[in-house]
Amino acid sequence: MTTRVARWLADRWVMGVALLVLGYLSLPIMVVAGLSFNRPSSRLSYDFHEFTLDNWRNPCVTSDMCDAVVRSVQIGFIATVVATVIGTLMAFALVRHRFRGRSGINLLIFLPMATPELVMGTSLLALFVSAGVPQGFWTVVIAHVMFCVSFVVVTVKARLAGMDRRLEEAAMDLYASEWQTFRLVTLPLVLPGIVAAALLAFSLSFDDFIITNFNAGTTVTFPMYVWGAAQRGIPPQVNVIGTAMFGIALLLVGVSSLRARRARRAALAPLSGRRASGPS
Repeated sequence: MTTRVARWLADRWVMGVALLVLGYLSLPIMVVAGLSFNRPSSRLSYDFHEFTLDNWRNPCVTSDMCDAVVRSVQIGFIATVVATVIGTLMAFALVRHRFRGRSGINLLIFLPMATPELVMGTSLLALFVSAGVPQGFWTVVIAHVMFCVSFVVVTVKARLAGMDRRLEEAAMDLYASEWQTFRLVTLPLVLPGIVAAALLAFSLSFDDFIITNFNAGTTVTFPMYVWGAAQRGIPPQVNVIGTAMFGIALLLVGVSSLRARRARRAALAPLSGRRASGPS
């Protein structure tokens, strides 16, 4: 019996450690989700005092918070669309083409990712002030596009590097035009990487505080609202917004994984049928 238990633990210790690490990483999320059902004893208290559903029934009890959430979603959506388009085109150019300065551009792509946000925020502020651009909604969008593009390029490049070019060559050998090959072969294969890059860009934009704080002017985003509310007591509805955003992201990832699994099964179904029937 002892030998069996030792063998079972030896075979599954990696999975056990992975589950412990995953649980540790999920602990703050579970705390936020639990506090979303909490009625605190005071505005400055964060202990679990009383269970309630009022926070979920009235998430916009403070209109300023919901306005900040809507503003963050608007900024995140615009920045994500622009950064995804530019970053995807840059990734295709860097992976599929050879041109002068390509290695230098590959190096410059990582600079926004490696630069501290404090330095980037102050640099953008100095740029906007020297150019006479008033700080506000659009300066935040420009700043978010700048650092989101790098993450989009890196994510899409990784997808393109792992793609088999022979599939495109086979499509063109079957008399498909370049546009048909891109639309029917290349784009579906690269689309998971593009979607992942877009989700990453949106989450980075929605969550950013330091760069936004330098370039927002009078515009208040959700992270800036939370920072300001911390001085006088964060309302429990903030935990509702955080839990809802995490749930939406988890749902999108789950739907994407389910669709990918169904597409993989559909692609393998003809091969399974041939193996089952055997040679004729």
